[in-house]
Amino acid sequence: MTTLTEADALDGLRDALGLLKDREQVAERLLASSAKHSFDPDKELDWEAPFEEGKWFWPPELVSLYDTPLWKRMSEEQRILLSQHEAAALASLGIWFEIILMQLLVRHIYDKAATSAHVRYALTEIEDECRHSKMFARLISQGGTPWYPVSKAHQHLGRLFKTISTTPGSFTATLLGEEVLDWMQRLTFPDERVQTLIRGVTRIHVVEEARHVRYAREELRRQMVTAPKWSQEFTRVTSGEFARVFSVAFVNPDVYTNVGLDKREALAQVKASGHRREVMQTGSKKLTDFLDDIGVLRGVGRRLWRASGLLA
Repeated sequence: MTTLTEADALDGLRDALGLLKDREQVAERLLASSAKHSFDPDKELDWEAPFEEGKWFWPPELVSLYDTPLWKRMSEEQRILLSQHEAAALASLGIWFEIILMQLLVRHIYDKAATSAHVRYALTEIEDECRHSKMFARLISQGGTPWYPVSKAHQHLGRLFKTISTTPGSFTATLLGEEVLDWMQRLTFPDERVQTLIRGVTRIHVVEEARHVRYAREELRRQMVTAPKWSQEFTRVTSGEFARVFSVAFVNPDVYTNVGLDKREALAQVKASGHRREVMQTGSKKLTDFLDDIGVLRGVGRRLWRASGLLA
């Protein structure tokens, strides 16, 4: 099978969204944006200020148990405590995911010209992700909650994915990890009900992740046009499986035990919650629409995405 070259891709080649953009021009714009709008969380945020009494650590509507029978029985104090533990669990998940992403980016640029803007931006994004991971770790420590690692099974699946992932599969997984959390964080940082430090962390993440999403989207479009058919199909299947893993790992069940709830009852109510299902599908819709447009959500992969609960 013939694989289209970079020159072919730029010579009027289109996907369902239009002409492919020049890889170097995209990277140059992202580098310029990075130079203007990058943050040092250690200096940008007030880590010495105490948390504000009565404020949430995550918007209540985004807490997993919101509007369930169990939620209605909980006190306001216990609800806020759950929001704190879920924020810590999401930060822990973010660290796990960003460590995977950094390794995938290094693999992506391994055999590309180090002087290219495309590679220089990938290295810039890795710098961003290092700061984000340290920021999330400091936020967890600041709140006094546990670190919530993903399960051993998901750790091993992450190792396997990093080993076998194709380039388009890597960028599909990148977007899955970035865009759902980005949607939630865009609701969080302007919300005055939420702790000031949490709002600051999410603001920084939203600004810098917008560039990462643009980079991944443009590269995934290119890959889904130029990659061999076997790679495209493999991407559809692996991305669907990653969506299933991500949806399960999104809330660590230990948060329920740590705030005095019955884990089994809480998990059952989250699974049955129409509100939670709507939150996850709404948060994923912009991404799933994009993936559908460029041909990722087909066949077995589409069925796996539906099974994950992220695709209506």
